[in-house]
Amino acid sequence: MRVLTVNPGSSSLKISILEDDDSLVGHAELSTGPAEREGEVLAGALAGLPPADAVGVRFVHGGAEYRGPVLIDDDVTKRLYELADLAPLHQPLSLYALGEIRRELPDAPAVACFDTAFHAGMPDAAATFALPAEWRDRFRLRRYGFHGLSHAYATRRAGQMLDADPAALRLVVCHLGSGASLAAVAGGRSVDTTMGFTPMDGLVMATRPGSLDPGLVLWLMKHGISAEELSEALSRRSGLQALAGTGDMRQIRRRAAGGDADARLALAVYLHRLRACVAAMTAALGGLDALVFTGGVGEHDAQLRREVAEGLAYLGVAVDERANGSVRGDADVTAPGAAVRTLVVTSREDLEIAAGVRRVLGR
Repeated sequence: MRVLTVNPGSSSLKISILEDDDSLVGHAELSTGPAEREGEVLAGALAGLPPADAVGVRFVHGGAEYRGPVLIDDDVTKRLYELADLAPLHQPLSLYALGEIRRELPDAPAVACFDTAFHAGMPDAAATFALPAEWRDRFRLRRYGFHGLSHAYATRRAGQMLDADPAALRLVVCHLGSGASLAAVAGGRSVDTTMGFTPMDGLVMATRPGSLDPGLVLWLMKHGISAEELSEALSRRSGLQALAGTGDMRQIRRRAAGGDADARLALAVYLHRLRACVAAMTAALGGLDALVFTGGVGEHDAQLRREVAEGLAYLGVAVDERANGSVRGDADVTAPGAAVRTLVVTSREDLEIAAGVRRVLGR
């Protein structure tokens, strides 16, 4: 069965065609604009790829009910629309992509694969908000976690690279891209993560602030900032964008090297939060066997990996300067004698999506 995988992110749209053996026979990566253009962009890309028998679409938010991949029908589609306001940068793009796929491939079954699914089994201690029970029950408030497809693949790949069963490893997986999150993985399963009810929590990101004091948000609302303005600003005008005027880490690196004070502050804030959250995830695990970097920034920013490791030396993390500076694809960049292994894993969410499609369709 040839599977088309569709992966809309906050800054790009990735589509792949995978054969039964997971060999890649077609791929395209496109920058995304407004959600209304997503179908148009996707239609053009599909025209240049081989035909597919089935389709898997990444959805960021599966709510409380979708704890694994699911065949998309009208009822599922309706529920996915209802969840869109919880992931406003991603869910609308996935829904537009789904609509275009149904027009272009009307006979191909489509499966929704969820970023929240990997975290669905987190312990109650990690998933529960200290909020009134009536709110938690009525609105299904909990820490859902995101980037689960990436965290799941990186967990499996780390086991292969270390020649170990992932169930025997304590991992902190760092998915660092336009969006960013950490997962504490024990027994091959997520036991804690930095994102919460929405993908806005946790680390500083390209355009999202990460963790905030809710009192600050309330204060802004009391002083005339509307809920709509807050939503737009927290999704699209915060994070690195707010600190340095751009969410592109490569541009920030270049400007910081040239002495730009705003760029240097942005890097310092980003790194401070990242180190602190890795330490928190390690505490949730009771120790650390391997630190795994994935995602666009995690895979390509050698300086960031070195800076993270330097700040976590007390945990036994250290990278080999030469190996870290010459990464091409998956790599072990651990310094000789370091107690914790440090890995770089190329993100392959498409493989997780295709596997989910095959499970649902029984092939």
